[in-house]
Amino acid sequence: MTHPFTWIRESYHTLVFWLFTVLAIITMVALQLLGRPLKTAPSPAGIVSYELAGTLEDAHAILESWDAHARVYAGINLGLDYLFIDAYVGAIGLGCVVVGRRLRGAPKGLGSAGAFLAWAIVLAGVLDVVENYALIRLLLGSQAALLPTLARLCAIPKFLIVLISLIYVLVGALASLLIFRSRRGESAA
Repeated sequence: MTHPFTWIRESYHTLVFWLFTVLAIITMVALQLLGRPLKTAPSPAGIVSYELAGTLEDAHAILESWDAHARVYAGINLGLDYLFIDAYVGAIGLGCVVVGRRLRGAPKGLGSAGAFLAWAIVLAGVLDVVENYALIRLLLGSQAALLPTLARLCAIPKFLIVLISLIYVLVGALASLLIFRSRRGESAA
């Protein structure tokens, strides 16, 4: 199975992975700092509460708990999230590809799971874009009842895909390190 990063030369995958990872961490920290004013009683998790509101009533309760200052921060947060989407899709997606390549010889298709998850993380990015669009429309005053439902229906699978992909990258990197060490030990013996 091919992956969505074939446009990047294979010899650069690890370098580009680290560049995307640094960008993802920087934007994630910025989002956390910008998200502080968004934590209120109706939105204890800040922007994540807004993403998962699910109903117009709950979304409005969150928006009403934010003063004008907080709403500006919400808009900046949602705008900056578009950069974060590119960063985490690149970092996690390339992480899946690199780990998958290292696990090619592993049993039960662990290597090919990397390409599958790289495509899945691209889907997560698309879901995140749709979610942000819905949330921005609500922030700008839309009364469309579908928007909070759409945001939630995009957010839940996005979070699951990101979580599964991150687990694959972390566990796969550890497994590939152990496999490499055991092979090195066998060749030295």
